[in-house]
Amino acid sequence: MVLAVLFSKQGTYKVAHTFLLEPGRWTLQGSWLERHGMPISVKGMTLVVWNRDNWFTMATKLIFPDSDRSEIALQYKGRLDRGERQYSFLLQHNLLGQVEGEGWVGPETIVQRYWVLDDLQRRSGFETIHRVSNNTYYLASGIMAGHILTTTMEANLVRQTT
Repeated sequence: MVLAVLFSKQGTYKVAHTFLLEPGRWTLQGSWLERHGMPISVKGMTLVVWNRDNWFTMATKLIFPDSDRSEIALQYKGRLDRGERQYSFLLQHNLLGQVEGEGWVGPETIVQRYWVLDDLQRRSGFETIHRVSNNTYYLASGIMAGHILTTTMEANLVRQTT
């Protein structure tokens, strides 16, 4: 487990995150909800990789096993300097296209916000990834078009230890 010491203008604090701050493989299982629709099952896998220069890549694939909905693929690339609590990232999303974002690492939660580049619909999104234990996180996310929430997802992330 990474026990990171993070800095802010108010001082230092410690966090014990395994998701994102450590390389790893995670499974995802939960529900996807679209405006005016019923929740559908979503499953997926996330892979987090770090290199020596404080750059991370995170690849996620989501599938909808009980639906004819197309899969979603996300490829993140970001940088989080050692000891910092804020980071930025670029995201290639197979449905949204080119995306930029930022994230904050809190004591129990990682929060990400992103916006689609050159998008006439002004789509943006957020993810809140709350630590339940070293091997389990709870994800709540949403995508908006302008000021309207269009989709949400809630899911458990479980770290694969083998």
